[in-house]
Amino acid sequence: MYLVKNKKSPFFQLVHFDNGKRTTVSTLTADEKEAIFFMASFKYKGNIIEGETKHKIEPIKLSKFNDEYLEYLKKTKSKSYARSVKLSFEMLIAYCGDNYLHHLKLRNIDQFISVTFARTENGAALYYRTLKAAFSKAVVWEYLEKNHFKAIKLPKMTKPQPLYINEKDFAKILEHTENETLMHLFKTAFLTGFRLGELVNMKWSWVNLDESQITTICSDGFFTKSKEERTIPINEELLNDLKSIYPKILSIKRNNYVFSIRSGAKLKEDFVSKQFKIAIRRADLNDKIHFHTLRHSYASALVQKGVSLKVIQELLGHEQFTTTEKYAHLQQQTLKDAVNLL
Repeated sequence: MYLVKNKKSPFFQLVHFDNGKRTTVSTLTADEKEAIFFMASFKYKGNIIEGETKHKIEPIKLSKFNDEYLEYLKKTKSKSYARSVKLSFEMLIAYCGDNYLHHLKLRNIDQFISVTFARTENGAALYYRTLKAAFSKAVVWEYLEKNHFKAIKLPKMTKPQPLYINEKDFAKILEHTENETLMHLFKTAFLTGFRLGELVNMKWSWVNLDESQITTICSDGFFTKSKEERTIPINEELLNDLKSIYPKILSIKRNNYVFSIRSGAKLKEDFVSKQFKIAIRRADLNDKIHFHTLRHSYASALVQKGVSLKVIQELLGHEQFTTTEKYAHLQQQTLKDAVNLL
C-alpha cells in the first residue's frame, strides 16, 4: 500500500491490492500529511471497510452506486431525470475520482459544487439537487452514515425572467415549420402549456372534444412530472385544430398517439426540440428561444390577460407556488396598465 500522484488528478492516490488486484483510490486531498493519515486509516476487514466511520458499512464506489441507483430509478422516475442523475455522477467522478462513497468528505463535495457553480450555475444546481437525493438514498441503503449535501447551501443563483414569445412570433415559427404534425404539436404546446414529455405521450384517449378539454393520464409507460393527472380546458382555436387531425378511420384505436410519425410510433423529445430550434433560426428569432419557451409563453399570456397566479399554477401543474411566482412581474405590469386606464 502506497501513495502516488499523477497529472490526472490534483489529489494523492492510494494504491493497494485487493485479492491480488491492484486498486487505486483517491485520497481526495492534495496535502501529503492528510494523504498519509488517510492511508493509515484505510483498513480492510473481510468485505467491510473500517476507518473514519463509527460503524461498519458496506463499501461501494461512486460508479457502482450510480448503476444501482439508476436501476432503482427506472421504477419511479422519468428517463430524463435518470439522464440528469447519470450526468451528475459523471461530473462528480470526473472531479473526485471513482472513490468509495463513504470516503467523500464534506469539503470535497462543497468544493465540487463551488467549482461547478463558478462555471455553470444551472449545472451546479442540477448536480446539487440530484446528488443530494441520491446520497439520501445511500444513507437509507446503509452505504453512508450521513448525507453531506444536506450540510451544503447552494450559492444564490441569478434568476433571469423567463423568455416568452407573442402570437406574432409564434406565427413566424409555424410558417417556418415544414412538418404538419410538428405544426399541430407546437400549436398545442403554445395553447396549453403542456411539457414536451406530455405532448409526445399524448393519446387520443386523453382528448375530450365534446368537453373541450385534455387530461394528462398516467400509465405504466408514462407519468407526469408531479405524478398527478390534470385536466386542461382548451379554447376554440385548438379545439378546431385537433378536430382537423382527429382520426376518421374506424380501425385507428383511441390509444394511438395524437402526434406521431407515419408508422404511428411516438415522436422522440430530442427530435421535436431540434426541429423547433431549426424553425426558430429560420424565422430569425432570438436563438435563446427553446421548446420550453412555449410553456412560458402560455403562462405569460394568461397573466397578461388577468388570470391569477393560483389558477396558472393549477393549469401548469406546478407542485410549488414559488415556481409560478416567476411570472409575478408580468402581473404587476398588468395592474399598472389597468390603473393607467383611469
